[in-house]
Amino acid sequence: MALYEPFPNYIWNLSVSIAMESGGQIGEIVDMCQPIIAAAANGGDAGTPAFMKQWAGYGDKLIELAAEDEARGRAFSASNKLERAALYLLVAERMQGHGAPGRKETYAKALAAFEKSTVLGQINRQRVEVPLAAGTMPALYTRAPGPGPHPVVVYCNGLDSCKELLYWSRLPEALARRGISTLCVDQPGSGEALRLQGLPVDPHSESWASKAVDWLEQQPDVDPARIGMTGISLGGHFAPRAVAYEPRFASGAVWGANHNWREVQDKRMAREGENPVPHYWAHVMWAFGAADMDDFLAKSTDMNLNGHMDRIKVPFLVTHGAHDRQISVAYADDLYEQLVNAPKREKVIFTAREGGVEHVGADNMSYGRDCIADWFAETLGGVTA
Repeated sequence: MALYEPFPNYIWNLSVSIAMESGGQIGEIVDMCQPIIAAAANGGDAGTPAFMKQWAGYGDKLIELAAEDEARGRAFSASNKLERAALYLLVAERMQGHGAPGRKETYAKALAAFEKSTVLGQINRQRVEVPLAAGTMPALYTRAPGPGPHPVVVYCNGLDSCKELLYWSRLPEALARRGISTLCVDQPGSGEALRLQGLPVDPHSESWASKAVDWLEQQPDVDPARIGMTGISLGGHFAPRAVAYEPRFASGAVWGANHNWREVQDKRMAREGENPVPHYWAHVMWAFGAADMDDFLAKSTDMNLNGHMDRIKVPFLVTHGAHDRQISVAYADDLYEQLVNAPKREKVIFTAREGGVEHVGADNMSYGRDCIADWFAETLGGVTA
């Protein structure tokens, strides 16, 4: 099991795999990739305007086709096309450097297509805003079916994902099937919080995760005694930290164990391991609100979970891909071994036998999705059959 690799560099191939795992159509993806293969030859950063032009252009075409469906009263078909339009636009936007021409407009168009798709398709997700000390945390709330109160999982982004991609990972759908609601959040430093409010990363994730718990406790369909927390990629750093310092979480899990992210930066400066996005250093400085590299390194100094994980006193699941090219699988061992006070702990390393071996299952998200959904069903009182 491996990434689909039409391009000669990892970063572009990762974006393609994210799109495939998020509901993109293979024929459309091939059509978008073929004309820009040569543009990727000079590395991950070069040629990203060509990527934007090709992928955003296809998103525009799908928006036009959706309008034709809508004019004929075919709302569900229109929703399907808008869903893919939003996906392709967000993948195109994610590949650009901070301040790149057209990036803001592409993001706005993606959000509008996503929201219209929600309405036309009657999709089980509601955009909400969680109040923070400064600004808000935009989120997507997917409700478990039937009368509550239900357990719920807070699901946070990595460095460069967004709440829409969290939704498209289909973990909210898998959890809802098991009787559990999901709150996908654009925490500070990601998604809308960064792009529209300018809120930078807060390494002390409990500060914003606690606000999500506050909000959920006010929802009549939520059981406040059964709130879990998970995160993907860099969210695999934020989630354990939040569960360690917010005692109201009843269970936790990570989709990728990002145990010592500060150390990862030293490795990336030494060109060890792959970067997740083009224009990487410009992106992290934007996400952290840093003036320069020294400022960024200072702001990320605390992003090391060593010495904190003994505070976790609830069930916790660690998952990781055996061949993750970005984040060492050894970090999964570190996290698991330090969960000394968790009443139940489990470590699952996805191997070539099943798949999901790449970073957060970019090659195949089904195994991570099922494993994490079953874990929360078993630890928060959902159902697995």
